[in-house]
Amino acid sequence: MTPAALVRLRAPACGQPAQPSRATWQHGGVTAAAHSTLFPQGTGASAHAAPPSGADAVLEGLDPEQREVATSLHGPVCVLAGAGTGKTRAITHRIAYGVRAGVLQPSSVLAVTFTNRAAGEMRGRLRQLGAQGVQARTFHSAALRQLQYFWPKAIGGSMPRLVDRKIQLVADAAAALGTRLDRNELRDVTAEIEWSKVTQTVPADYPYAAAKAGREAPRDPAEITHLYAAYEDLKRDRAVIDFEDVLLLTVAILQDRQDIAEQVRAQYQHFVVDEYQDVSPLQQRLLDLWLGDRDNLCVVGDASQTIYSFTGATPDHLLDFRARHPGATVVKLVRDYRSSPQVVHLANGLLAHARGRAAGHRLELVSQRPPGPEPVYTEYTDEPAEAEGAARRIRELINAGVPAAEIAVLFRTNSQSETYEQALADAGVPYQLRGAERFFDRPEVRKASIALRGAARFGGNDSLLDDAVDLPSQVRAVLSGEGWTSEPPAGSGAVRERWESLAALVNLAHDLAAARPGVTLADFVAELDERTNAQHAPTVQGVTLASLHAAKGLEWDVVFLVGIAEGMLPITYARTDEQIEEERRLLYVGVTRARERLHLSWALSRSPGGRPNRRPSRFLDGLRPGTTPTVGHTGAGTGAGVERGTPASATVTPRRTQRTPARCRVCGRTLTDAGEMKLMRCEDCPSDMDEGLYERLREWRAVQAGRSGQPHFCVFTDRTLMAIAEACPQSPAELARIPGVLNRKLRSYGADVLAICAGQEPVGDDGGN
Repeated sequence: MTPAALVRLRAPACGQPAQPSRATWQHGGVTAAAHSTLFPQGTGASAHAAPPSGADAVLEGLDPEQREVATSLHGPVCVLAGAGTGKTRAITHRIAYGVRAGVLQPSSVLAVTFTNRAAGEMRGRLRQLGAQGVQARTFHSAALRQLQYFWPKAIGGSMPRLVDRKIQLVADAAAALGTRLDRNELRDVTAEIEWSKVTQTVPADYPYAAAKAGREAPRDPAEITHLYAAYEDLKRDRAVIDFEDVLLLTVAILQDRQDIAEQVRAQYQHFVVDEYQDVSPLQQRLLDLWLGDRDNLCVVGDASQTIYSFTGATPDHLLDFRARHPGATVVKLVRDYRSSPQVVHLANGLLAHARGRAAGHRLELVSQRPPGPEPVYTEYTDEPAEAEGAARRIRELINAGVPAAEIAVLFRTNSQSETYEQALADAGVPYQLRGAERFFDRPEVRKASIALRGAARFGGNDSLLDDAVDLPSQVRAVLSGEGWTSEPPAGSGAVRERWESLAALVNLAHDLAAARPGVTLADFVAELDERTNAQHAPTVQGVTLASLHAAKGLEWDVVFLVGIAEGMLPITYARTDEQIEEERRLLYVGVTRARERLHLSWALSRSPGGRPNRRPSRFLDGLRPGTTPTVGHTGAGTGAGVERGTPASATVTPRRTQRTPARCRVCGRTLTDAGEMKLMRCEDCPSDMDEGLYERLREWRAVQAGRSGQPHFCVFTDRTLMAIAEACPQSPAELARIPGVLNRKLRSYGADVLAICAGQEPVGDDGGN
């Protein structure tokens, strides 16, 4: 390949319609949308453009399906969005259009996603669209705010300290049991505990739940049960909670305190959930409690990008959305503004051979980009040769004008990183590790921010700024005192990484000055503060090294997918059909990160001189030249479009039944107090509670709470136990009618409670629940 063939094409921002291209086999009859005037092309102007002039201007530049999303402001909406189709653009414009049109109050909207980076990007886009005041947070961040606010009212006292990392606590729990765990086992046991908690599995139920889910436990399941229980005991002894507890405790409070649940629902009227295919059962439970009996919910996702099932994520909530919400509007986004037709063709081909439920709902992407080069497939003798080959090609691309920041090397496991770090360093190519320290947390960035803030405040007395006439020259002058130079240092390593961080700030100053003439150093510092809060880092000029999981949500002009061999992708321990299909989806995510150029490679052996017993990944069969597919075709995917739901009034079985007023079972008065509603009687009306039964229930609850490591109220509140002792239910149906006894608790504790009410020993005394 000659350098002339490597001239870089500037891509529009993901989700931004490109100029129409001629119809090809890739376009499938879907016409390209008009070019957007809202976000001008270029590296910096779009980030600082003035907000649209009004609600209608927010809709400019959206394609027909994106516009449908933006204008569907009421009732349940499900957006099935393929990779690169502008889902974030569609939902942020939906929120902004609603706010600017006066339909949505900013403070009544809660948008949730899965990473701080994604939440920060959403806040930045909403700010740019003139929709300030909308809450855009991760599930954990939103739950933590509510838990901190309501803890004194619901529990009393100070909230336990939140631990950042649970792995040390797991190690301490193992030590207390006399169990030796190496580093890998420690990590894996921690992951099992996290999975258990997000799937709402208590320690005693772990063996059954893990077997049902097809999980391969890192140790004997009974041993993990003991480790999990010991971990929960240790947390309670140390008065700390972990991130999963944040969700669990928030769910418990909202379930058991109707008054608090109503207060939250009064605050938030409209909900938007991004990456809905990654929702765990626990997160879905929290979302249901936020919603109550309302349906102003918009979810966005793609079942073909479900790659986190090992954490408890499941696409079932997305795939079942229409069944749970018969009146939902479903919008399918398939116009791919990110990738060339050649990249999209490979992505569609990967999913065409997929199997399983998610495969049946796959979206057939239609590229809106000009044609690009075909994907390149390369076989190497060993892994070091593969790394050196990738580094050599990357060096050629950079020499031909492709910025290093627009190139990525993606691999299946983090252990593959070191070989590529060494190869890039040997080739003199700067790089950055994705998933390493966040940009604004880097020491050099923190120091630079302090220096810039000081210069903005007292710059008139700083001789460094005497000759600086505009923002870029002022920033260069200040950062020269922090180690920035006009030319990068030779080689790689820590010195080069520090320089790259400072250079990113200099580039940001140039972009801001180009977008906003007359901008001051104080304006630049304010921009940095906003970006720090949003974790919206400027571009660092280095090749990105990342795992396929860490690459989700990102994109580059050129992507090198390395190690695409059997045993690595699919990974060796992926054995079931479901696990194999998730590995296929992981490769699909990797392919769809590329805008223009895609390189796929594999090595026949691990080490030089090793036995060449590896073969290319089965996922490439039928896609790379000279091969045939090994699994059957599932048929064409679905195209773009809008499906209107059946109004709830027209359905045979309505989704929700109308609640009847709660009345006191003694005097018949309508009940409004949450506590009285739980007891099903007025506070002053006489109680017919069986005191002995109530005490037995309290003793049983203490045992259950001890086993699960949860506060007592997470099993049942005092009010619920009083209601049970008063009603003395004799059947599951009678028990289910008591407020506070939800389906999950009925399944977990129903048999025990009914046995106690019947004067028998609880069945869970043998170790179960």
